Amino acid sequence: MVKLILRETESIQEAVRRFRKLVERAGIKREMRRREYYEKPSEVRRRARLRAERRARRSRLLMAQ
Repeated sequence: MVKLILRETESIQEAVRRFRKLVERAGIKREMRRREYYEKPSEVRRRARLRAERRARRSRLLMAQ
């Protein structure tokens, strides 16, 4: 959960900008987009497997150099 304490001399625009940065850093937007639609467990596993394959391929390419 993101908490934002307003500073005395801070304008609303600055506070909103700071809030957006906090939300972005916390990964809340990414999580909301991910949960926006139901994803079948098989799709979750497939996406995780593909991500792991890409990561392994990238690490193999870096090790070869």
